[in-house]
Amino acid sequence: MEEIYIGKRANRISGTISKIGYTLIIVVLIFIFWNGVNELSTSNIDKQETSLSEAIDRDIIQCYCLEGVYPPSLDYLEQHYGLIYDKELFFVDYRPIGANIYPDVTIIRIQGDAKKDL
Repeated sequence: MEEIYIGKRANRISGTISKIGYTLIIVVLIFIFWNGVNELSTSNIDKQETSLSEAIDRDIIQCYCLEGVYPPSLDYLEQHYGLIYDKELFFVDYRPIGANIYPDVTIIRIQGDAKKDL
C-alpha cells in the first residue's frame, strides 16, 4: 500500500515539474518572439530615417541644380519637389544659411523610442 502512495506522489511531482518546464519553454519562446519583433521595428525606423535623410539631400541638390539657389524652407521642398515624410515620427529642422550655402538639416526621431518601449 505504501508503494502505491509513493508511486502516486512521484507521478504528481514529475507532472508538476513537466508543467513548470513547459511553461518556462513557452515563456522563453514568447520572449524571443517579442524581442525579434522589437528589433525589426527598430531596424525599420532606422531605415526610414536614412531614407528621409537621403530624400531631403537629393531634393536640396536637385533644387540647387534646377533653380541655382538652395530651397528657402522645408515647405518649399514639400510643395515643389514632392517631399513626403511621417511628421508624427520625425521632426526635420531645416535652417537655410544663404542662397548659395548648403542648408543645415537635422532629423530628430519623435516617437521611435516610445514605440520601442511598447
